[in-house]
Amino acid sequence: MGRVTTSNRRGVLRAGAGLIAGGTLATGCGTTGTGTPPPHLAANLASTSPTSAAPSAPAPRAFPGLPLQITHGPRASTAVALTFHGQGDPALATRLLATAEKHGARLTVLAVGSWLDACPAMARRILDGGHDLGNHTQRHISVNAMAEAGARAEITDCADRLRRLTGSIGSWFRPSRSPTASPLVARLATEAGYPHVLSYDVDSLDYTRPGAAAVTRKVLAEVTGGSVVSMHFGYQDTADALPDVLQELDRRGLRAVTTTELLS
Repeated sequence: MGRVTTSNRRGVLRAGAGLIAGGTLATGCGTTGTGTPPPHLAANLASTSPTSAAPSAPAPRAFPGLPLQITHGPRASTAVALTFHGQGDPALATRLLATAEKHGARLTVLAVGSWLDACPAMARRILDGGHDLGNHTQRHISVNAMAEAGARAEITDCADRLRRLTGSIGSWFRPSRSPTASPLVARLATEAGYPHVLSYDVDSLDYTRPGAAAVTRKVLAEVTGGSVVSMHFGYQDTADALPDVLQELDRRGLRAVTTTELLS
């Protein structure tokens, strides 16, 4: 599981995170070491929180016949799911979303709650692009190693952020710092309202910063119909690799869709 450190976040307000399809996103993100917006940004972040006007996002959905922990979709499918751990520089996140949309692709973003605290506008930006949005715990620490009370808080605190920003707890839950959930964490996720835990069968290893070409090779060497691919916001290599990944998927007759669409 990749580790996204606070060095990937920006400590000052960024004006105009970048142009996006259909308009301009102006969002600034800064955090303290705990993921709390610094005092000089608190008012600005509160004013950009799209709470009341935003329509409700899709709720988690149960897929009968599929296991509690999902690693891939149907192998006969011509679709794959590119899933992203949501944390890091919002400018890179916006670039990745715009690249996907330009290619007609849709992503699944598992957002970290502290990132949503600092970058509230990103939740609606993700959904407005037609992408799935889910829960990747509140602080992105090793949730499987935590006692029950702490692990529950990691899941429900992020779910609360998603509900406040979008009207839903998000479509998916993925544990932080592990591809799969422990039995305890899986149970707590179910109790929080997530029928499934979203794992993956292809790890891009982009968090090791191997270079864009290596990220591209790793994904394309392992991806097949029904694959769920793990990638990350916040890494330049990933943003640089995505156009080539999408182009080759298209050449192979594979479409990048949301996880919900892949399993539907």
